[in-house]
Amino acid sequence: MPITRTVLEVARAHPDRIAVAGPDQVVTYGELVEGSQRTFAAVDTLHRAHPVVPAPETGGIPITAVSLASAFHAARIVAGLAGYRAVSATIDPLWPLAHRVRVIVRSGIGVVISDSTDLAEALSAEGWQGTVIGLDEFAALEARAVPAGPPTVRDGDEAFLLLFSSGTTSDPKAFLKTRAQYRANFAISSAHLEPLPGVATLAPGPLSYSLTLYALIECLASGGGAHLADVFEPAAIARRVRDEGITRVVAVPAVVQALTDAARRDPSAFATLELVVTGGANLPASIRAGLAEALPTVRLISYYGAAEIGFIGDSRGGDGTLISVYTGIGISVRDEAGRPLPEGEAGELWVRAEACSHGYLAGTSTDALVGPDGWATVHDQARAQGGRLALLGRAGDIAVTGGHKVSLAEVERAFDGMPGLGAVCAVALPHPRLGTIVALVLEQSRPPAPVSTDAGEVTAEPATAATGTPRTADIPDKHALRAWARERLAPQYVPRRWYVVPALPRTAGGKIRRGETGALLLADDGRAVRL
Repeated sequence: MPITRTVLEVARAHPDRIAVAGPDQVVTYGELVEGSQRTFAAVDTLHRAHPVVPAPETGGIPITAVSLASAFHAARIVAGLAGYRAVSATIDPLWPLAHRVRVIVRSGIGVVISDSTDLAEALSAEGWQGTVIGLDEFAALEARAVPAGPPTVRDGDEAFLLLFSSGTTSDPKAFLKTRAQYRANFAISSAHLEPLPGVATLAPGPLSYSLTLYALIECLASGGGAHLADVFEPAAIARRVRDEGITRVVAVPAVVQALTDAARRDPSAFATLELVVTGGANLPASIRAGLAEALPTVRLISYYGAAEIGFIGDSRGGDGTLISVYTGIGISVRDEAGRPLPEGEAGELWVRAEACSHGYLAGTSTDALVGPDGWATVHDQARAQGGRLALLGRAGDIAVTGGHKVSLAEVERAFDGMPGLGAVCAVALPHPRLGTIVALVLEQSRPPAPVSTDAGEVTAEPATAATGTPRTADIPDKHALRAWARERLAPQYVPRRWYVVPALPRTAGGKIRRGETGALLLADDGRAVRL
């Protein structure tokens, strides 16, 4: 554990069982053990040729980063290194170049397997002495390498994976997971999220997503199969579920919605599917209800956790807004001074868990993860409610208006299921008297109709008029919106302003960016129309 002991046992007992599968490639457990000896030998050769001093937190273990569009190849390399004295990192190739360069340099990463054409030059300009190697070149090096000794079960205190807290809009903060911490994390997930031996789990998305990466780890730690896809293309995923006998899917909420849409078109393709596991708290009730309608026999678990800390709890029914905390996980909701708050009051969530990392790498952040008392926080806001947790988002997801604390996530949830309404985002706007006010931004609810150009090509009809403003004909008017809100929200939570935009800013995984949405309103450049 977290991988190697099970991998070796399954390789001996069931060498032909699938370990990692991509859209058109497969590695069995037997092949994984054999191939890992060449993978490590190749990586070791590269580190020895151009050594880089790793972050001191690794204890001197060299760090190998994989930054590839191919989830399959990224997975087989990370899995191949797991049984050796090696630290692996997955870096999103879509991060801004400057972010990738800074995290590589500041973490002491020595080898980067990447097909980026500009990364090596940018790193060299920063004085980095390591090696960037393309996937094809690395595969050729593996093929001619003298195999290393077989993988072995490593000591629990040894550094295992280097992970990152973010990287799209701000410099990533890096943190290490030891093998013992991942063992503790797997003990939680195996008890609650059902990564069972022999189960075929589909986890579509880049391996740089912590959700996808952990799906790989837990599948191999349990003796299951990790079926990966670089992107979610509904028809292709439906075929894989059917053809590969997928019984479990692990995916971000946006993919769960797309899976539901695919199931409505062809429910027979999902006949083997039994369980969907999605990360991120406060899963919209519409996604939960849509999946239940399209695939009534499929169960849905929405878990809450933080990559730095590990799994914390999940929700399985109702509207999914209350999280049941897992046994063995300690929680404490505290005020700004660190004092525990009584049930029902909103504050910062602190967690105590064996899987928690020790802290961020000093070279990438001065932020503290773990306090002197051993409790950790990633600054999520929450309130205790009936023995469970109501999650309110990060500190930036709380607005203070007229002296009242308002959870913007709770404002958004109130509009889930309103007829004629698509995605929404609540933001806080500055106000001279109240400090801030709550505004709700609505996404154009219906895709534009197709039109034909003079050349005979079919294109999407513009979502804007000649002035560049989005059409609002299909959006409920502000009187209907206000009436809906007043029936479901306390007065201080009711938005005071209403806007509509053609599309809300989103991450690659489909998560709405609240900060960019607020900035869009403040820019006042015509992209957002006030109702």
